[in-house]
Amino acid sequence: MFALSQSTADNLPFIATLEGKSIRLTFSDAAQRALAKRTTPLIAEMELYFSCLLRLRVRFYDSDEKTTATPVNDQLSIRFRPVMSRHCDLQAVNGKSPLDDFPIVKRAPYVPHWLSLDYKKGEWVGEFGYKTGPA
Repeated sequence: MFALSQSTADNLPFIATLEGKSIRLTFSDAAQRALAKRTTPLIAEMELYFSCLLRLRVRFYDSDEKTTATPVNDQLSIRFRPVMSRHCDLQAVNGKSPLDDFPIVKRAPYVPHWLSLDYKKGEWVGEFGYKTGPA
């Protein structure tokens, strides 16, 4: 059974640690039910995209081939990945332009403050951000 804490069961935020910083996690009821059914951890990757603009995207994976995700519990692991494109192409922003890891030396200021997960129509949906976020 998916059980992060009593606060999660009441849809209150759960606090985890990622790269030495606290991150507030919130889950919809549907996300909690979907996570409870998993036998392997879902990997939620918070991608911060640097190019001619900034984009925040949560990508989901069924395995952690890079073994860089931080376990939250048996059903969920999270990771932060700053990336950059090789060139500025506004047409490719929503597509899959070639990405490289962004070599941030001091990552702590860029680690997100919150992550919100939902499960809609059989698909994982997420958003993340800084300072304030979804309740």
